[in-house]
Amino acid sequence: MILNVSGRTDVIAFYEKWFENRYKEGFVDVRNPFSFNQVSRIMFKDVDAFVFCTKNPEPIIDFLPQIKQPFLFHVTLTSYLSDIEPYVPDKKRTIENLKKISGLIGPDRLYIRYDPIFLSNKYTLGYHLKAFDKLSAELEGVSNHFIVSFIDLYANVRKNEATLGFREFTEEDYEAIGKGFSKSAKKHCQTVQTCFEDRNLVEYGFCGEECISHAKAVELTGKDFPEWTARKECKCHCVQMIDIGAYNTCGHRCKYCYANFNEDLINEQMHRHNPKSSLLIGELSPHDIITVRKDNALRSKKKQTPKETPLETLLNNERHS
Repeated sequence: MILNVSGRTDVIAFYEKWFENRYKEGFVDVRNPFSFNQVSRIMFKDVDAFVFCTKNPEPIIDFLPQIKQPFLFHVTLTSYLSDIEPYVPDKKRTIENLKKISGLIGPDRLYIRYDPIFLSNKYTLGYHLKAFDKLSAELEGVSNHFIVSFIDLYANVRKNEATLGFREFTEEDYEAIGKGFSKSAKKHCQTVQTCFEDRNLVEYGFCGEECISHAKAVELTGKDFPEWTARKECKCHCVQMIDIGAYNTCGHRCKYCYANFNEDLINEQMHRHNPKSSLLIGELSPHDIITVRKDNALRSKKKQTPKETPLETLLNNERHS
């Protein structure tokens, strides 16, 4: 199975010590967000790979050499200021941390998410084109992949509509973003793609891939995985992953976030977090029904042998010394 750590909250930024504790103990418990007393227990020995999704990768960098499974990073790095991302750390520091991670795992396992994109009087089309070009240049050789998406009308987005001040995209906007972002990425030896979008912009130079492709999953694990089927209407063709996070628990409090929509609940749940608990928030109760989650791979394939990352070379040398 592949673990997503995490789309529902930024585990790495705010709960990294908890993740370390869980990994060392060998299992993690995850509440079903739609059925409170249903708990999935995931044994780390059954985990084939990790996808770390975060806006602040710094807390986990020192722990990475202890992780035995292959992993890759999806790091969200936008050009928004504190009016939109109130508690996201300094972007320059994040870029320095990205360089450290790239040095450990290589630029092909580090994906940069410039998302979601919205247009307003402050964050104009020209603003995004200039910001993306600068970011692409700064990350040349650090990451080979960019992923973008466009703002969706989640409950939290509607609640913060006055602050966001966004307008609808026009076809001219899509064309300018498609051509401009493609030009910047190509100039710096990178690819750019969309995530779960009807307008994938391939006609303007974007590549038409999934965020976590089946080919990448096979490369990492030697196994084939089913497609993600979280929602019936989902058009995403990424491989199936298991999210170990929880909604309304992220301290970044970004105004566009889909997973945070209740400010009072965020405060309450972050207060209830115990780094020693098997659950991200709170403790197990006698009423909980715990089920061990099984492997979600369809079948094994002959494992590919991609070029070792610097971190893997280091670990292999240590094991044979």
